[in-house]
Amino acid sequence: MTDDAPGPSAGPLEPGDPALLERALRLVAGSTTDLAGTGLRVPLAYYRDPGVLARERDVLLRTPLALVESARLPGPGAFVVRDVLGTSVVVTRNADGTARALVNYCRHRGARVADGCGSSRRFACPYHGWTYDTDGRLVGIPGREGFDDVDPDDAGLVALPCEERHGLVWVVLTAGLPIDVRSHLGPLDAELAGWRLGTCEWFTEREFESEVSWKAAMEAFAENYHFPYVHGASIVGATTIGNTATFDTYGPHHRLGFPTRWITDLPAGAAPQDGMALVYWIYPNLTLAVSSVGVEVIDILPAGDPLRCRLRHGWMARVPAAGDQATLDGYADLYEQVHAAVRDEDFGMLPRCADGIRNGQHGHLLIGRNEPGVQHIVRTLAAASAFDLDG
Repeated sequence: MTDDAPGPSAGPLEPGDPALLERALRLVAGSTTDLAGTGLRVPLAYYRDPGVLARERDVLLRTPLALVESARLPGPGAFVVRDVLGTSVVVTRNADGTARALVNYCRHRGARVADGCGSSRRFACPYHGWTYDTDGRLVGIPGREGFDDVDPDDAGLVALPCEERHGLVWVVLTAGLPIDVRSHLGPLDAELAGWRLGTCEWFTEREFESEVSWKAAMEAFAENYHFPYVHGASIVGATTIGNTATFDTYGPHHRLGFPTRWITDLPAGAAPQDGMALVYWIYPNLTLAVSSVGVEVIDILPAGDPLRCRLRHGWMARVPAAGDQATLDGYADLYEQVHAAVRDEDFGMLPRCADGIRNGQHGHLLIGRNEPGVQHIVRTLAAASAFDLDG
C-alpha cells in the first residue's frame, strides 16, 4: 500500500521489467491499491462553469494534440480529416513522406477541400475547383484571369504546427506557434518510444458525443474503482481486478497499471503488459491503453458546452494481422467487446453523473485516495486553466 501518490518513474519501462509486475502483485496480494496522500474535494464549478471551459479551450488550442496515428498515413498522399474543437483539419503525408497538418478550408470561399480519409495527391474545392497539393500549396485556379492579383504562394491552405513522433501525428491547433513534442512529453518520451507504436497496424475507430464534461469523461479511464459496478458483466470486469492499480506520474502525464485476473499465473520473465493493462494519460486529452495484443486510443475533447464532449475510440494491433482473416476476425471481436463496454457501460453511466454535476447543490465532488489518477488529472488541468480548487 502506498500512502502517498508515487512520483516520476525511475526510468522508462523496459520489456520484461519485473519491477512493475512485482508492485502490482504486492497490491493484488494485499487487496489494495496505490493511494494518494489525501482525498480531494472538487467544486462543481470546475466541470460546469463556461468560463473555465473557455480557459481550457485556450490551453487545448496551444498544446500539442495527437490527432492521427502514423499507421493511418501509410504512404505519400494518405490523408485523414479530423474535426477538432470546431476546426476541420486535414492531416496528410506529402510526397517526401512528411506528415503535414492543414486547416481544411479553401482560401477562396472557405469550403472544405477534403472529407473522410483516403489517398490523393490533390485536394479540389467542391465549390469552384481551387486545387491544393498535400503540402497545402495552391496549384490550380480555374478562371485564373479573374484572380491575376492572387499570388499562389500566399494563398495555400493554412499550415498548422505538426510533428510525427512515437507513431502519432501531433498538431498545435494555432498557426504560427512552436511545437516540440519531446519537450511536451518530458519524462514520458523514452517510455513511449519503447512501445514502438509506429509499427502497429491500424484497425478501426468510432466517434460519438455524450452529455458529460470532457474532464469527467477522461476520469473514467483514470481509475478502476468503478469496474465491478459498471463493467461487471463485460470483458472489462471479466479480465481485470477492480480497485487495484499501480500509479506513476511523468510530469503532467501519468501511467496506471490495471492488473489482469491472470497476473498471478504468469511465468518468470513475463512483460508487464502480459499481466496488466497499462493506461497512460497524456496531457491534456489523450488516453493510451497498452496491452500485449493492442493499443486503445481514447481521444476526448469538449464539444461546445461544459457538459458535452466528443470521444474518438480507436484501436491498433501490436502484432499486425497482415491480412490473415482469422486474426482480423479475432481483433474485430475484441474491439467490438471493448467498444461496447466504453459506449454502453461507461457512457451509459457518465451522463447520469453529469446530471448531478449540472443540477447538484452539494458544492463539491469527493475524489478518494484510491483514485490518484483522477486526482492527478484534476490538479493538472485546474492548474493549467487557473482554477482554484480551494475556492
